[in-house]
Amino acid sequence: MKRNDPCWCGSGIKYKKCHLRFDEKIDSMKFIKNKNQARPPHKIINNAADIEGIKRAAVINDGALDIVGGLIKAGVSTLEINDVVHNYIVSHGGHPSCLHYENFPKSICISINDVVCHGIPSKKEILREGDILNVDITTDLDGYFADASRMFSVGKISDEAARLIRVTKEIMEVGILAAQPWHFVGDIGAACGKMAHENGYSVVTDLGGHGVGKEFHLDPFVSHDCAAETGMLLVPGMVLTVEPMINAGEKNVFTDPNDKWTVRTSDGSLSAQWEKTILITETGNEVLAS
Repeated sequence: MKRNDPCWCGSGIKYKKCHLRFDEKIDSMKFIKNKNQARPPHKIINNAADIEGIKRAAVINDGALDIVGGLIKAGVSTLEINDVVHNYIVSHGGHPSCLHYENFPKSICISINDVVCHGIPSKKEILREGDILNVDITTDLDGYFADASRMFSVGKISDEAARLIRVTKEIMEVGILAAQPWHFVGDIGAACGKMAHENGYSVVTDLGGHGVGKEFHLDPFVSHDCAAETGMLLVPGMVLTVEPMINAGEKNVFTDPNDKWTVRTSDGSLSAQWEKTILITETGNEVLAS
């Protein structure tokens, strides 16, 4: 690309005044040639307009998660929660991204107790006293995506469950803290894994976080238990999710062979997950959706 060409990021600004120095900095980081490290492709770097679009989607997504708390009580079906969230997102001009994504049949994921992720809402699945659940919502607004999940509990829960929820949130926050510009995606997983193991928990490694923004799922894959200084270089303009899935027992999981979506712990132990969408900035990161 020539210096006076419009920048590849789509900003409309000349390359020399936009991402030329950015590219030169990455070119100068010769250690990226290590086989365990990767350079981020231009397609996942967001310009200012892209970031504003993601933020607008995040406002709706956060609002949808905010209303979920008032719906959680014994006797409520997970389909009821799904329908309220669906109507909220649509009424605010968005689209619930999970709906029909690779044939997923509902608008959000609700994962209870030993379900790690991708639980399908159902009128037959009724919340009970003592349950813990993750509600995962992604909103598409005008072609921009925001993704986040939170843990909820039904009535009085066990001390074991309460600790798992609390520590999992702390693990996510440690991972976000490790997501720094000009460092690597592996630093996120190294921080999350270390804290999880120190607390006696295991980390699901078959699934992880991902890039998000102009598509529902983009590079990079974000492991939550891996070696530091590995994976893709984190640079300003990247948007990704940090969403550790933490099990009270072993890390092994399986996918329900009937619905081909619901992921459960192999040993039946409790699982918890928190998720935020973050933007890598020049000085650190910014939470966009939570």
